[in-house]
Amino acid sequence: MRAADGGPMQLALAAARRAKAAGEVPVGAVVVDASGAVLATTHNRVEQDHDPTAHAEILALREAGQRRGTPRLVDCDLYVTLEPCPMCAQAIAFARIRRLYFGASDPKGGGVEHGARVFAASSCHHRPEVVGGIRETEAAALLRGFFEERR
Repeated sequence: MRAADGGPMQLALAAARRAKAAGEVPVGAVVVDASGAVLATTHNRVEQDHDPTAHAEILALREAGQRRGTPRLVDCDLYVTLEPCPMCAQAIAFARIRRLYFGASDPKGGGVEHGARVFAASSCHHRPEVVGGIRETEAAALLRGFFEERR
C-alpha cells in the first residue's frame, strides 16, 4: 500500500487495532519513503517487550532505519494514530523525519502540540512538518474504547 492511496494512516489504524487485541495501548505507526513505499508498520509493544520505550513510533523508526541502513530518514514521513509523546517526538527529530502525520491529539501526554512541545524547543535541531487530526475520530475512538474496557 502506498501513501497516495491514503493507505499509511489506514495501516497505522490496523496496527493500533492489533495492539488493542494484544492488550497494548492501541497506537500504530507507519514510515513511508518519498515514493510512498512503506518501510515499517508497527504498534505499541510496551507490555509484550517489557520495555517502556517500545512505543509504536520508536519501533517504526528503528525498523525503517535498519531497512535503510541509516538513522536519518530525511525523505520519510511518519504516520501515527496518536500525537507522539515527548520521547517519541525527540526521536522523530533525531531521525530527521520530513513530515509527521498524526490522528488523535493527546492533551495529557503529547509532546508535539501539547505538553513539552518538543519541536518548538530551542534545543530541537530538526522540526518536521506536522499535520494533526488525520482520521482523528477513528483513532480517538480506539483509544477511548481501550481505556473504557480497562475501568
